[in-house]
Amino acid sequence: MLQIEPSVIGTASDPKLFEIEKGAIRAFANAIGDDNPLYTDEDFAKRQGFASLVAPPTFPTTFRLHNPRLQIKAARILHGEQEYRYMRPIVAGDVLQCVSQVVDVYERTGKLGAMTFLVTEIQGHDLAGNLVFTGRSTIIL
Repeated sequence: MLQIEPSVIGTASDPKLFEIEKGAIRAFANAIGDDNPLYTDEDFAKRQGFASLVAPPTFPTTFRLHNPRLQIKAARILHGEQEYRYMRPIVAGDVLQCVSQVVDVYERTGKLGAMTFLVTEIQGHDLAGNLVFTGRSTIIL
């Protein structure tokens, strides 16, 4: 039996603005153990043609969006898969408007029984309305 009703497919979070800060980029890079100077040295990033520090590719995992139709207990989930596609890099100083939408719910049977899979997609647009990135996430309940 599905732990989440398929009727949530197509539902979305409210749009939320995220201001991308240098300190958050540096802290994230440090947390994942990536010392790429694009993420930590603003002068280096500018010499490479960027306006400021560049966010690591998995940085949007820090964006928290709430879909009121989803009532999931964090202790009952496993991370299944994550994928990002970028139209351009995220850099410090960006303000991104993000929305997360449920794109699929399905069930599979594993060794321990039935598992429910929830697939969501997040989109981040800049303030001019340009798509900056999309992210697709699968969690297992």
